[in-house]
Amino acid sequence: MKILAFLAAAGLAPALALALAQAPAAPPNAPATLQRRDSSVVLRYQGRILFEGKLVATGGAASFSRLTDSAGGRVTQVFKWTAAPRGEVTLTGVVRGSPEAFAATSEPREDGLPVVRHAMGPVSNRLNRAFYDRRFDWVLSVDEPARVELTPGARADSAVSYEISASGGEVSLRFRPRFYQRHRGLAQFRPWEYRPWTRSVAGWTSWYAFFDKVTEQDIHRTADVLAETLLPFGYTYLQIDDGYQRLPIGLPRNWLNANEKFPSGLADLRRVISARGLQPGIWTNVSFQDRTAAAAHPSWFVRTPDGQPALGNWVGYVMDGSSAGTMDTLVTPVYRALRRMGWDYFKLDALRHLRYEGYNSYAGYFAARKLDREAVFRGFVRRVREAIGWDVYLLACWGIRPELIGLVDGMRVGDDGFGYGSFAQYNSFNNVVWRNDPDHIELRQPDGYRAATLTSLTGSVLMLTDRPEVYQTDRVEAARRTAPVLFTRPGQLYDVDPSRSSVLGLASSELSGSGPRPFDADQREVVPYYQLDIARPFEQWTVLARTRDDAGAVPLAELGLPDDVEYLGFEFWTRRPLGLVRGALDAGPIDPRFGVQVVCLRPRLERPQLVATSRHVTCGGPDLRELSWKDDALSGASELVAGDPYEIYLNEPAGFQFVEADAGGARVTGQAADGAMRVIRLESERGGMVRWKVQYRLQP
Repeated sequence: MKILAFLAAAGLAPALALALAQAPAAPPNAPATLQRRDSSVVLRYQGRILFEGKLVATGGAASFSRLTDSAGGRVTQVFKWTAAPRGEVTLTGVVRGSPEAFAATSEPREDGLPVVRHAMGPVSNRLNRAFYDRRFDWVLSVDEPARVELTPGARADSAVSYEISASGGEVSLRFRPRFYQRHRGLAQFRPWEYRPWTRSVAGWTSWYAFFDKVTEQDIHRTADVLAETLLPFGYTYLQIDDGYQRLPIGLPRNWLNANEKFPSGLADLRRVISARGLQPGIWTNVSFQDRTAAAAHPSWFVRTPDGQPALGNWVGYVMDGSSAGTMDTLVTPVYRALRRMGWDYFKLDALRHLRYEGYNSYAGYFAARKLDREAVFRGFVRRVREAIGWDVYLLACWGIRPELIGLVDGMRVGDDGFGYGSFAQYNSFNNVVWRNDPDHIELRQPDGYRAATLTSLTGSVLMLTDRPEVYQTDRVEAARRTAPVLFTRPGQLYDVDPSRSSVLGLASSELSGSGPRPFDADQREVVPYYQLDIARPFEQWTVLARTRDDAGAVPLAELGLPDDVEYLGFEFWTRRPLGLVRGALDAGPIDPRFGVQVVCLRPRLERPQLVATSRHVTCGGPDLRELSWKDDALSGASELVAGDPYEIYLNEPAGFQFVEADAGGARVTGQAADGAMRVIRLESERGGMVRWKVQYRLQP
C-alpha cells in the first residue's frame, strides 16, 4: 500500500498506480548464472531457474567455452559444447518462463520459403529454436547448426515450459536479456509493466464508408445492420470517425457537442450503438485548428522565437504537452467526458503530425526549456490514456510510433488504406509490443476475402468500412468467417521483411508526416504465405494461407512440419478436401472468387476424425471447444451462431461404418458422404454451446 500511495502521490491515475504497484520487478540487464556439475546444466536468472538440463557426449568428453558480451548495453551470453572428433553432444532439459512465454524462432534462416508464422497456444513446430518470455523480455535460443526440438511441457497458470533437445557436433545456448528493448532497439518496451490487448478487436468504422459526410442516420442504419448480420459472428465495435465534431477542431466544446448532422448529440449516439449490443468507438485527433483561441491563449502552445503559437501542416497550432494548463484545459476534459458517456474504443489520430510537424519541427522550443521532446510527446498520450482508463481500447494513428509503446493497445503501422506490409514488416511486434492495425477493410473491393483472411490469421485489428448495404449481400461471408480474431503470438522474433523496421530509428528525426516514410509499413504484399499453428488440449493443427499461385508444391518442412507424417488437407473457402498430404502440399490454383487459399492440415489418424468446421477460417479455432474418441464415437463441443448452419467435415477411413449423428442443443439437418469425407450439418436457433456425437461401428 505504501508503494501504491507513493505512485498516486506522484500524479499517476489510480488504475495505472495500481497496475505498476502490482507489476513484477524489472528484470536485470545482466547475464544469467550458469552452474555445471558433472552432466547437469542449470541457468538462473532473476533468482529463478530458467533452464535445467543434462549434457551427454559420445566419442569422448565435450569441450566447453563461454562468451559474455555487453557492447552497446546489449547483453549476449553464449555457452558452447563441442564434441570430440567423430562424436556428438546432446543437451536435453526444460526451459521455464512466465505465462506469457512462447516458442519461436529468433534469427532468420539464410534460405527457405518466406512464411509469416503465428501461433495460438503452446505449439510444437520444428522451425522453432528459441523460447521467449515476453513478460520479462528474455530469450534463450539454440544456435545453428545443432538439431533442435522444442516440445510443450506441462502448463500451469503460473508458468509455461518447453522440453528442449539439441544435438550435433556442437551445441550453443544463447541467452539475451532485454531482447526487444535493447537488442531490437525499442527503448520504451517494458513489458513487465503492461500486457497486450488479448481480446478480439473486430468491428466497423465509418471513414471509407461515409468519410466526413457521415450523419446520425448513417450510424443508426449501420448499427441496425451490424447487429443483425455481423455482431453474432464477433464484430463488436462500431467506431464513428471524422465528421461528427464541430469546426474548427480544438476546444473541448467542439469535440463534445456534435455538429448539425448529429442533432441528438454524442451521448444519445452512444446509447443507440450500445442498445444494439455493440461497443461504441470514437475518433479524435491531436490537432488544434482554432486560430482565435490560439491567439487568445498562446501559453497553451509551442511557440516560435517571437512568442507566437507554432503552426504546422496537419497538426495546426501545436499543443504543448509539457504545459499542465494545456492538458487540463484542452485535452483531458475531452477524454474524461467521452469516457463518462460510455465510449470504450478510442482512435487517436494525427499523432505523427504532432511529433513531426510539431515537436520535431520546433525542437529549439524544447531545447531552450531543457525538455526532452520525446518525453513530452509520450506524456501527452499518457494523459489521454489516464483520462480514458486502462480498461478500454486505445488505437494510435497513423504510422509507427515506437515512443508510445506501453501506452496504446493498437498501432496503425502504415498509411491510410489497407496495407498488407504490416503482416510481414512488423510481424514480430504483433501482440508482443502492441496489436498491429493494417487499416480498414472494404469488402466491396476485389481483395476483400484476402484482406480479411490475412488480418484474422495474423491476429491483427480487423475493422470493416463498407456502407451497411454491403453486409446484406453475399460479400458478408468474407467477414463472418474471419471473426472473432484469435489472440496469436508471432512465430518469429524478427520481421520477415526487415526493410521497414531496420530503419525505425529514423522515426525520431522526421520533420514531415505528409506521406509514408521508410519505416512505415507499406501497402503492397511482400510475402505470399501466412501460417497459423493452433494448439488445443485435444489436438494441434496448422492453417496455411496462400495468396499467389506458385509453380511448385510447398514442402512441409518449410512449415516446420515433419515430412514423414501424413496429413489430411482441406481448403476452407471452397470447402474442398485435399486428401492425404505427405512431404509437400500441392493445393492447386487459387480460386479467383476469393483471391486467397486457406489450407487446414491435421495429422491423419487411423480412425474417423474431424478435418474442419465451417464456422471460421481457422477450421475450428474459436468454435471447437472439445474433441474426443471413445467407444467408436467421435464427440465434440462447438460454439454455434444462432441461425448459421454449422458443418462438420469428417474423414472416415476404411473399416468404420457410420451409424448416426446427434447433437444436444441443435438439430442435425443433414449428413452426406462423398468418398472418405462425410459432412454433418447442425443448426441451432439459439446458438451457443452444442455437444455433438457421431457414432460408428467397426466393420468385420
